[in-house]
Amino acid sequence: MRFYEREQATRQLREIQEASLQAAQMAVVTGRRRCGKTQLILKATAGIPTLYFFVARKAESLLCSEFAEQVHRKLGLTHLSDVSDFRTLFKALMAASKEQRFNVIIDEFQEFSTINSNIFTDLQSLWDRNKDRSRICLFLVGNNNAQTTRIFDGQHTPLNGRVTSWIKLDEISTPTLKKILKKANPDYKPQDLLAMYAFTGGVPKYVNELLTAGAVTSEDIVKFACQEKSPFLQEGKLLLIEDFGKEYTIYFSILTCIANGISSRSLIEEFLQKEIGGYLTRLETDFHLIRKLTPLFSKSGSKNVRYVIADNFLRFWFRFIYKNMHLIEQAKYNELRRTVQKGFAEYCDLSMPIYFTKQLEEAGEYSCIGGWWDHHGDNDIDLIALDEENHRALIAGVARMPKQVNIAHLAQKAAVISEDLANYETEYRALTFENI
Repeated sequence: MRFYEREQATRQLREIQEASLQAAQMAVVTGRRRCGKTQLILKATAGIPTLYFFVARKAESLLCSEFAEQVHRKLGLTHLSDVSDFRTLFKALMAASKEQRFNVIIDEFQEFSTINSNIFTDLQSLWDRNKDRSRICLFLVGNNNAQTTRIFDGQHTPLNGRVTSWIKLDEISTPTLKKILKKANPDYKPQDLLAMYAFTGGVPKYVNELLTAGAVTSEDIVKFACQEKSPFLQEGKLLLIEDFGKEYTIYFSILTCIANGISSRSLIEEFLQKEIGGYLTRLETDFHLIRKLTPLFSKSGSKNVRYVIADNFLRFWFRFIYKNMHLIEQAKYNELRRTVQKGFAEYCDLSMPIYFTKQLEEAGEYSCIGGWWDHHGDNDIDLIALDEENHRALIAGVARMPKQVNIAHLAQKAAVISEDLANYETEYRALTFENI
């Protein structure tokens, strides 16, 4: 897997290892699954004795048996063959780290909460007693969700205040994605770049999959995603079904509604015939899979709310793949491809405001970016960006071609929020394929 925009993170990981020569280091590395967290750490720790523990959902005794075998093989510790609990294992590692330098990577660290939540308290106790004389470099790898954050940042959690470094890996930026596509396909068209962004969201694993397959045009991306051996067909289930547990069907149903434009709580409840308030809250605050949007300038507590899926690929997957799982079960891949192809251009068009929002965020010129719509949804503005310090506002209509954006009409729409824009020098602009 190739690494993009990971130079700074690699330097940080190596600096953390150097710091462990003086005192033990506890570093947390988070990010979306498929962002390359594990491979990056393994690359950055190459050449130094490193233990890699993956926390699968199995009995603690089985996990520790597997971990102990690796400790014996890499560090030569022979007295752990019958260890059955993580406390004993970690105690031995802390003791050994006083005599020799090594790294420990614990991947999917948050899964300990499903196996034995006392492990966090045990680790904290052993860490506090031994860290000043230890040379261990402990990398704790987790997903970018509330469960991981609470382990370290919760007010009363055992590991609060113990982390010495925190690295969050993001998706590939839009300028880098453009460079990657241009190198792979010098004659790419704007719709090809938009398709790659709308499909992958800049997730490195997905970008690599497309490049390896030579899927560098809008048409080829759909063709590759829908073929029989595509790695993307079951990806949504692989990412989410274990986290959602036995209630995955209702979560999947909600996400399918949102992906297909049923974006308010009342409409989703009407469609599913089920009260979903608690599920929406968990999808937003615990899993970080959806965002609750309100119009820019709306008052706190506004009920004019739309929900969107925060992840581009999952938005695609629930809109096209999960919705058409019956075709996959019947091995009707050509029909699946034709079905997706019919709606993919519209899906990409709907992704354009998201693309331009990310582009503006990366440029760093505006402090607040969003959209605006009235309560009835009859009047809306695709994108508003505010430079609150310099009192500048950008109001943009988003479409494929400049002629599809009527600037005068856009200004008429913005008249409704003229009081909110009174202190801003306002620019009206069309954001189109030319700007991608």
